[in-house]
Amino acid sequence: MLAVRLPKELENQLDFLASKTHRSKSYYVKKALEEFFKNKAEYEFAAEAYREFLESGKKTHSYESVMRENGLEP
Repeated sequence: MLAVRLPKELENQLDFLASKTHRSKSYYVKKALEEFFKNKAEYEFAAEAYREFLESGKKTHSYESVMRENGLEP
């Protein structure tokens, strides 16, 4: 069991959505948390990959330079 205090405006939006869709407020809070944790995990994975890339010292290439080097128009 978890109790959360929400700002009034956010609580009003949640109440409105729940009443219009005939779903519980808990349903939407669970969905929002699921989405948050999924996005957070993806962000952390990407951030770690980027840090590793920066530390590797590998050279980057712009889209435009790759297109030019291959005789294609950017």
